[in-house]
Amino acid sequence: MGLFRGDGLEVRRKADMTLVTQADTSVERMLREQIAAAFPEDAILGEEEGGSHDPSGRVWIVDPIDGTANFARGVQVWATLIALQIDGQGVLGVVNAPALSERYVAVRGEGATMNDNTIRVSDVAEVRDAHVLFQELDTLLSGSYSAATQGLIADCWRPRGFGDFWAHMLVARGSAEVMLEPRLATWDLAAPQVVIEEAGGRCTTFDGGPLGHGRSMLATNGLLHDAVLARLAGS
Repeated sequence: MGLFRGDGLEVRRKADMTLVTQADTSVERMLREQIAAAFPEDAILGEEEGGSHDPSGRVWIVDPIDGTANFARGVQVWATLIALQIDGQGVLGVVNAPALSERYVAVRGEGATMNDNTIRVSDVAEVRDAHVLFQELDTLLSGSYSAATQGLIADCWRPRGFGDFWAHMLVARGSAEVMLEPRLATWDLAAPQVVIEEAGGRCTTFDGGPLGHGRSMLATNGLLHDAVLARLAGS
């Protein structure tokens, strides 16, 4: 938290044109050291220092600051994401957003919490009553899913452009029903997926397949998932 809205924050662009600060690198280094000390046999995959994408065995997946652009501009919507996968299956997801005073934790088979209080997805069952969120709306509107995206915007109760981890957590805690993101990295999706699914939601790619590095992500309260998939398939 020391560099958030503080002096001396250094911001640069990576090769993929996304932002990185010294907070990203220092937080990831600290987390790697702590994980390696506690679980020396486990693999680690992180946004800033990389690692193997081989899903076999125990793999810790770290995004030191999800929402770096927000962090760099003094916007509170950023978080540290930590997940543990065993043979490709997410078994632990932690989303810690200190500037929002929110911490989400989920363990496979044990449910999900926000600040130690159990969270559940909503029971909204109709698109017309749904709060629908989008990341990279310009990409969605210019690509093959343009018609489906426009239809969801026109038909839903309320469309919004909340992005990054927070949109997924809004679905998990029942404040929104649908989140569409055209492209995510493993470290972006691993922790939120466990939280959403343990809160009763569902996560797939836009074509209903398994999530993966560089693929799309549709996160819903579960009740609306098939209806949204059908719209996407009809684009």
